[in-house]
Amino acid sequence: MSDIAGVQAQMLPFARLALWARVRRLRSEDVDRALWTDRTLVRTWAMRGTLHLLRSEDLPVYVAGLSRALVRHTDRYLGRRGLTPEEARVFTDAVLEGLEQGPLSRRDLADRIVASHGGRARSWIEHAWGGIVGRACLAGEVCFGPNAGPTITFVRRDRWLRSWREVTEDEGRTQVLGAYLRAYGPATDLDLAAWSGLSAKDFDDARDRLGQDLVAVDLDGNRAWLLREDRSAVSSEERSRPVVRLLPNFDAYLLGHRQKSHLVDEAHYKRVYRKAGWISAVLLVDGRVAGVWSHEQKGERLRVRVEAFRRPSRVVRVRAEEEASDLGRFLDAGDVRVAFT
Repeated sequence: MSDIAGVQAQMLPFARLALWARVRRLRSEDVDRALWTDRTLVRTWAMRGTLHLLRSEDLPVYVAGLSRALVRHTDRYLGRRGLTPEEARVFTDAVLEGLEQGPLSRRDLADRIVASHGGRARSWIEHAWGGIVGRACLAGEVCFGPNAGPTITFVRRDRWLRSWREVTEDEGRTQVLGAYLRAYGPATDLDLAAWSGLSAKDFDDARDRLGQDLVAVDLDGNRAWLLREDRSAVSSEERSRPVVRLLPNFDAYLLGHRQKSHLVDEAHYKRVYRKAGWISAVLLVDGRVAGVWSHEQKGERLRVRVEAFRRPSRVVRVRAEEEASDLGRFLDAGDVRVAFT
C-alpha cells in the first residue's frame, strides 16, 4: 500500500480490485480482514478530499501532511454555503460525542445530533460530499467502520485504530512528498498538486527538507522531481515484455499525474477519463493504456469484455486471459470467459 501512496476508494469494490492487481494471490477476504478485523487498513477521506484506503500506520502522516490543510479548504467550502466556523466546531464535537459508544450510520448519527443540536445539523451531517463527517475524517478523528448490512458506518478513530503517533505538519508534508515521488516520480509540481489537492507551493519547504534525496530531471521540457535512490532504477529498468495488467475503475495508477500523455494516446483519452469524473477500467500493456475492459459476475460465472484500442497480439491476449483467470480466483468465480472486441 505504501508503494502507491494509497488506493482511491470512492467505491470499495474497485479499491479491492486495485489491491488484487498489485498483490499476487491476494484473496477478497484478505482485504476485508485487513479493514475490519486486523484494522491494518483504514478507509477515510484523504488526497484531493476523496476517499482512500491507507495503511493504518501511515494515517497520522497523511493527516498531518495533507488533511489538516484540506480541513481548512473544507471549512472555506462549507462557510461559502452558510456554515459558520463555530457551527463547524460544534457539529464536529457532536459527531465525536455521538460515536462515543460505537459505529453509527450517517442517518443514525444525524438523528442523534439533531436531537441535541436542532434540525439545522442534519443537512451538514448527511451532506452528499462528506460535510461535517468528512471534515472529522480529514482531521483524523473519525474513519469508516464496518458496514451494517448494506449501510456504511463511521467510527471514532481513537476507538477503532490500536495506535496513533503525533506527526507535525512539516514532518507529514515531507513524508507524503517522499511517498508520492516513490510511487509516481518523476513528477512535476503540477502533477503533485493535482494528486494531493494542495498547491505546489505547499510543498516548497518539504522539497528543501528532502534536499539531496531529490534530483531534478527534464520531463518533456518540464522540470520534474525524482528520488535519487530511484534514478538508476528508472534509467536501467528491464523486464520481460509485454507486461499486461487489468486495472480497475479509478485505479491509482491513472490518478498520479495531471498530464496523462505518457499513459494514453489523445485519441483514446475520453474513453478512459470520462464525463462526471468517471475513470474506466483499463488494459495496461507495458505501462500504457491499450484498451478498456469491464466484467459481469453471476455466481461462479464471470464474463470479461476487453475493448482493445488496436488488435492485440497473441501474447497480449494470452496474458490478459491469465489476468482474467486470476480475477476469477479473487472473485470466487470458477467459470471465466474473456471476449476481445
